[in-house]
Amino acid sequence: MLNRRHLRVKVLQTLYAYQLSEDKQVDKFEKALLYNVDQVYEMYIWTLSLLDEVSEHARIDADERAHKHLPTAADLAPNTRLYNNTFIELLRHNEKYKAAVKRYKISWSFDPEIVRTVFLQLKEAPEYETYLKQEDRSVAAEKDIIKYIFKKIILKSPIIEQVFEEKFINWPVDKEVLQAMIAKTFKNFTSEDPSQNKLAELTPNWDEDRQFILDLLVHTIRYADEYQQLIGMKTKNWESDRIALLDTLLMRMAICELLNFSTIPVKVTINEYIEISKVFSTAKSNTFINGILDKILTELQAAGRIRKYGRGLVQ
Repeated sequence: MLNRRHLRVKVLQTLYAYQLSEDKQVDKFEKALLYNVDQVYEMYIWTLSLLDEVSEHARIDADERAHKHLPTAADLAPNTRLYNNTFIELLRHNEKYKAAVKRYKISWSFDPEIVRTVFLQLKEAPEYETYLKQEDRSVAAEKDIIKYIFKKIILKSPIIEQVFEEKFINWPVDKEVLQAMIAKTFKNFTSEDPSQNKLAELTPNWDEDRQFILDLLVHTIRYADEYQQLIGMKTKNWESDRIALLDTLLMRMAICELLNFSTIPVKVTINEYIEISKVFSTAKSNTFINGILDKILTELQAAGRIRKYGRGLVQ
């Protein structure tokens, strides 16, 4: 699921787009931010659907073999166990999954060869042969082959990589989140009763997190000049064009959090933006950002502008 660091990155991406755009209508970027986050969940449902359709292809493959011109005995008596895989059956009867497939209009029929390719690769794996022979039909046992399909075939397939890159612009960043959400789904599905099995949540508390990202975006835009002035006072020896745009945006976001999010501890805010800079900015950005934010924090604390309470008081 998306944690607060992932959500901060989503806000950073939106701010970057806003900064480069001539259109400064904030509401459009609020919608873009929410859409960006929702795409992670859509990507998750697309992946579950792919597992579902690969499983269904066991039946299609069996039908094709039975109708060959000269079918063998094995062709006439294929093992279609995967089609009735317990985990997949529970997924197919999950109301939230069915509603999401309908909402996002998900179907891999746009390129049937993708599902076929995954299934044919699976058929060659010794793990699949072992699965077909095992007698245990419990949810726990049946999940193992689905985990194999996801980890060893889907995640390693260049074709599927290409599809997701084309459909989801942030696939390289969100791929890690997808893996966590699929893992959470495997963990959640333990009951024979479909209504007891829960899909992974997008975030731990979406109502709270939704407000967090919208406030962070809007406040960072609204008070950009004030935050930039604070940054400028501490970077007088730097030419503005030498400071990477991402570094500037990260520092503005950090200042925004320090001043406007009373329940987020100061240390958490500083550490989060330093860590994000290590991934998304230049090699020396984390040291630079840390130094500037430390000076700004000292100034804001001396002026009594940092007000924390509750969880925000944690050191």
